[in-house]
Amino acid sequence: MAELDVLTIGNAIVDIIAQVDEDFLVRHEVRKGSMTLIDAARAEMLYESMGPAVETSGGSAANTAAGVVSLGGRGAYIGKVAKDALGTVYTSDIRAQKVRYETAALEGSAPTARSMILVTPDGERSMSTYLGACMELTPADIDEALVASATVTYFEGYLWDQPSAKEAIRLAARFAHKHDRTMAFTLSDAFCVHRYRDEFLELMRSGTVDIVFANEAEALALYETDDLDLALARLGQDAGKLALVTRSEKGCVVVEKDQTFAVPATPVRQLLDTTGAGDLFAGGFLRGYTAGLSHEDSAKLGTVAAAHIIEQIGPRPQQQLARLPAAKDILAGIA
Repeated sequence: MAELDVLTIGNAIVDIIAQVDEDFLVRHEVRKGSMTLIDAARAEMLYESMGPAVETSGGSAANTAAGVVSLGGRGAYIGKVAKDALGTVYTSDIRAQKVRYETAALEGSAPTARSMILVTPDGERSMSTYLGACMELTPADIDEALVASATVTYFEGYLWDQPSAKEAIRLAARFAHKHDRTMAFTLSDAFCVHRYRDEFLELMRSGTVDIVFANEAEALALYETDDLDLALARLGQDAGKLALVTRSEKGCVVVEKDQTFAVPATPVRQLLDTTGAGDLFAGGFLRGYTAGLSHEDSAKLGTVAAAHIIEQIGPRPQQQLARLPAAKDILAGIA
């Protein structure tokens, strides 16, 4: 029996979240609805311009690990921070959420990464990210025993911007499959897909990854089409075990080689911030998947987690997700 349900690997980033109007995005040439990599100077400029903000530990894969644990699962995380003030805050925060985190901090080099997340009145988030210490993740940070202890190892596509991180992920996949574990990843962002389309397809077709998470825009970008049915059919051919495609208020689609079916979204009372919706969907699904629930029930758990997170500001659950009535009903099916 695995010691951990899910191990996630990603960019350890401090999220700095502020609510802005559409004009702010235009004035500062921020690309709406996507993640843009920036340098230290632009990071400082945006930070000074964005006004009151909430600072919290983030990073896509770390959010997913927090979601797994909040739903009663056992999660761990690998991600690089610096030995600085933000790095200390990040480490304390993720451990306080009961996520196992043991990655050695970087000394005497780039500072801890941060992402300026600008939330417009429609709830859409536009991210400007300075990677800093994240760029220093290497194969040395991948512990075979830790990978072997997790039912699923999951990583974010954003890591593909870093050559040393690519090596680290491929090593993690070798360890996972050596120990009969499952490897999963998220495409992360449509612009990320455009940069690494061929490499992401190779990861899927070669069997390096077994489960793929994407939103609708990312799935379309992966196959360079505007026909979702075509993209889903291709995903069914290319994904190792299965693929999950989220569609915002339309719910999600579960894609396997022999079947494709839709799961409706969980109703949202008030949309405040879409930051972390996809991350928490993945956390919910993987919590169900590693506990032996059906793909349908696992997807339902993902939509419950995603719906809850967009009703608050910030990407980490502010209450125990396992206590939500809808989550309780689904988790009751765990033997």
